[in-house]
Amino acid sequence: VLTDPFDLCGLIIAKYFSLPSVVFTRGPFCHYLEEGTQCPSPISYVPRGVSGLSDTMTFRERVWNQILHLEERLFCHYMFKSGLEIASEILQTPVTAYDLYSHTSIWLLRTDFVFDYPKPVMPNMVFIGGINCNQGKPLPELNDFFYANSFNCGLT
Repeated sequence: VLTDPFDLCGLIIAKYFSLPSVVFTRGPFCHYLEEGTQCPSPISYVPRGVSGLSDTMTFRERVWNQILHLEERLFCHYMFKSGLEIASEILQTPVTAYDLYSHTSIWLLRTDFVFDYPKPVMPNMVFIGGINCNQGKPLPELNDFFYANSFNCGLT
């Protein structure tokens, strides 16, 4: 089952029918995804996606990163609450988000390994880069002429 991690329906169907699931995503958004992939991102070193911080954080920035992580935990709990209630009803057993995400067979990540901060990566996580990007087009001939004649001045 090819699914998106923010819509729990695909994960519920995969678990109900005991099918392998493939998640296609930009990257972990909620802590559930980090726990499900068993690839933690140390909060003191890896900034949260919405923080705008770099990996060289001051103590104050690390505290802010922790606060954002706690807010994300609360937000994600409410975001997935109705989906988890439906999953528990369908699967006839109490289900957590971790239960659904941990059974994912392959994680297709639409990012590149070198653009992310250092963190553990499991073998079932495949970086597929810019699969959604448009194919590049050749430059017009006028640009070729401009580039060829700008070697003295430099080009930025």
